[in-house]
Amino acid sequence: MKTELENAFESEMAAAYMLAASGRLGLAMRHLERAHVLGQRRVGLHIRSHWAMLKIALRRRAMSDAFGQALRIILGALGSAAGVVPTGNTGGSDIGMFVRLPVDPELAALIEHRR
Repeated sequence: MKTELENAFESEMAAAYMLAASGRLGLAMRHLERAHVLGQRRVGLHIRSHWAMLKIALRRRAMSDAFGQALRIILGALGSAAGVVPTGNTGGSDIGMFVRLPVDPELAALIEHRR
């Protein structure tokens, strides 16, 4: 049975995929960023969020973003496995990999509940 956090992660990912399929890539990224914040402490979820961001970067032909996401897939896996992640970081290539950001209160409640 999935946890509330995992269900929220899956909901954000599903919204992102639906929006991306309709060409609304900017809105899809917002949902992927929320998914990233929720999943960054779990290796599998963390990688899935970056993989989806990589696919959007490639669709946009934004090669610097694609490179940034490829790097984040590798480093993100290591960081999640080691338990070292910058809380609140949205995972986009427009944000430094180690920058901590404020967490949306709705997401923070899910993250804290998981602990």
